[in-house]
Amino acid sequence: MQVNTADFAISSTNVDGCPKTHFPEFAFIGRSNVGKSSLINMLCSKKIAHTSVKPGKTRLINHFLINNAWYIVDLPGYGYAKVSKTDRIEFEKFISFYILERKNLVCLFVLIDSRLPLQAIDAQFMQWLAENEIPFCIIFTKIDKLSKTELQKNMAHFEKQMLLTWEFMPGYFITSAEKKTGKEEVLDYIHENIVEYNKSLQSK
Repeated sequence: MQVNTADFAISSTNVDGCPKTHFPEFAFIGRSNVGKSSLINMLCSKKIAHTSVKPGKTRLINHFLINNAWYIVDLPGYGYAKVSKTDRIEFEKFISFYILERKNLVCLFVLIDSRLPLQAIDAQFMQWLAENEIPFCIIFTKIDKLSKTELQKNMAHFEKQMLLTWEFMPGYFITSAEKKTGKEEVLDYIHENIVEYNKSLQSK
C-alpha cells in the first residue's frame, strides 16, 4: 500500500475529542524513547509526528489522516520515570479508555526496542491487551543498531520469555526507521485489515 497523503487531523485529551468518523484507526504505543514518532514518519514518508531527544513528549491522542481514508493514531508513551505520578496516572486513564472504547480501532501496534530483553512493563501491558481482547501486533524497532546475529539472538530470547506465559508468540514486525526496514510489511498488513474492516461495515 502506498501512502499518498498524510496530514495532521486533531489532538485530543479523551475519546470524546477524537474524530467522529467510521474510518479505521491503527494506533501506535510503546515505552518512551522507543522510536514511535520516527516509525510513524517512516511509514508516511513525511515528518508528521514530532520527534524529540527528550522522551515523553507525546501527551495527547494525535490523529493523522492517511489517504483520506484511515487514521494513524499516535498515543503517549508509557514507562518514563521523569513524568510525574499524577501525569502518569492521567495518561494511563485516557489511553486505557481510548483502547477499550474506540470502536474503529482496528489494531494497536505495540513498539518494542529490539535491543532489549522483554521488559516487565511491556509484558504487563500486552497481557492487559490480551485479557481485554484488544487486537495488537508487536513492532520491534531500531534493528539497525544490531548486527544480524545480535538481532537473531535477541529475538529468540524475547520469544522464549513470551512463551513462558503465552501459548504462542503474538504477530510481529521488525523495523528500522533509519533504513526503512519493515515499511512495506507494516503497510501491507494495515491495508489487509482496512479491506476486512470495510467489508464488515458493508455487511452491517
